[in-house]
Amino acid sequence: MITALAFYMFAGVLVASATMVIAARNPVHSVLFLILAFFNAAGLFILMGAEFLAMILVIVYVGAVAVLFLFVVMMLDINFAELRQGFQRYLPIGGLVGLVLLVELMLVLGAWVVAPEAAALRQAPTPDAAAMSNTEALGRLLYTRYAYLFQASGMVLLVAMIGAIVLTLRDRPGTRRQSVAVQVARRAEETLEMRKVALGQGIGEEKGVVTHGTPGLRPAEAAKTATEKAEVR
Repeated sequence: MITALAFYMFAGVLVASATMVIAARNPVHSVLFLILAFFNAAGLFILMGAEFLAMILVIVYVGAVAVLFLFVVMMLDINFAELRQGFQRYLPIGGLVGLVLLVELMLVLGAWVVAPEAAALRQAPTPDAAAMSNTEALGRLLYTRYAYLFQASGMVLLVAMIGAIVLTLRDRPGTRRQSVAVQVARRAEETLEMRKVALGQGIGEEKGVVTHGTPGLRPAEAAKTATEKAEVR
């Protein structure tokens, strides 16, 4: 009885929070509802006996992904009112794409056939908790029977990450980049110039003319005087 009540509570809150993720106008509120949905999904996993999946869902998705989404949304400061201005213009195209996806889903569900061995697999006994933990059983399935699919999913995530970096990479003109090879190849003669400066005099380089300061003047006044002399010349 208690398990059934917990299931309906977690499931109801999960469906409601998932609906609010797409219905909330504020993107920060959407991310907070997404975190709530993750917590309730973790509760459902615990009821199913998959405590490892529940822990991974909370640590990885809530602790990393959802928090990252929240900080990105808050730091980008996107003008969502400006983004919604073209909603009416792209509504027919979006409706057409949604209709195509709906037809594809109906075709997939209509052709769905339950495997003959599904009933036998559903009634198969689960490993003894004393002999094998939930984490060990999941690891054996992932890295033995589904090893290739597991590696393929990793490749899909890698391609998605590379694609996101390529799409967001911007070549900004005028950006000064460090060239370690050029810095190491420089010699002292190219970077240093030794000059003997008399007492009370300075060296000013304005328009390629070397001028000397006036004795008794402050550094700022001497620089100003040297600039005026260079302009006169």
